Amino acid sequence: MRTSAGISAEFAAGLLGVDRGAVSAMESGTRAITAERLRTLACNCEVTDEQYIAGLTEMAQPVGRRWWDRYRGQLPQGFLDIAELETHSTRMRGAYSVHMPGLLQTSDHALAVFRMVIPALPEHEVALRLALRVERQQVLDGENGRDFVAIVHEAALRMQFGGRTVLRAQLNHLLNRSEQDNVTVLVLPFDAGGFPGAGQTVLYAEGPTTQLDTVQVDNSHGPDFLHTERQLAKYRAHFDLMEKMALSPRDSRDFIHTVANQL
Repeated sequence: MRTSAGISAEFAAGLLGVDRGAVSAMESGTRAITAERLRTLACNCEVTDEQYIAGLTEMAQPVGRRWWDRYRGQLPQGFLDIAELETHSTRMRGAYSVHMPGLLQTSDHALAVFRMVIPALPEHEVALRLALRVERQQVLDGENGRDFVAIVHEAALRMQFGGRTVLRAQLNHLLNRSEQDNVTVLVLPFDAGGFPGAGQTVLYAEGPTTQLDTVQVDNSHGPDFLHTERQLAKYRAHFDLMEKMALSPRDSRDFIHTVANQL
């Protein structure tokens, strides 16, 4: 908000009655900013979108220890950032070319994926990654379960991580999850041809307003997080097109049944 308005950190510090270091800490999320100061800054940045300001105000409130903090110092920070992103989202859309959606993986499937990492992970870290993944999946459960649309390519449905038995159980789990009111699984078959962003694993997490949306892209070095207006518009267009190309929810379930029966 500050940089878009062309306001320097020094000016913002004087405006809020703090030093420049405090402004950097507020913007990086390591120091809380009061609602009054945030609204003062918004006014001077000529931001009038009340929904945007309210969303920022809610994000800025101090919080206690979160469940993912138990893994801090034991797992890469990016993993914890993903858990936080999912928790604070209002709705999510994901696209998966090779892997099953992490939020819809069985423990056996996840273990098989983690054990393919090079260099090999020590067993205690495999156990930690699995525990984090299982806890992340709770974001889909209960009265406040997030709406989640998973676009899964046929290639991911046929990748036998852990072997045929593990894959068959994974496909059945995918079918069971797709019966939830807040979970939609859409299959993109080989017959659909090419599609945008082929090969990427991408999550589009919606916030209380589009300015607070975030795109998370998986990479071998860890997750990347994108949030500029141009990037968000690009990935919204990607997902809109992929949803049109994918099979319907009913046809997707039939397709997954067929793949499972072929194993």
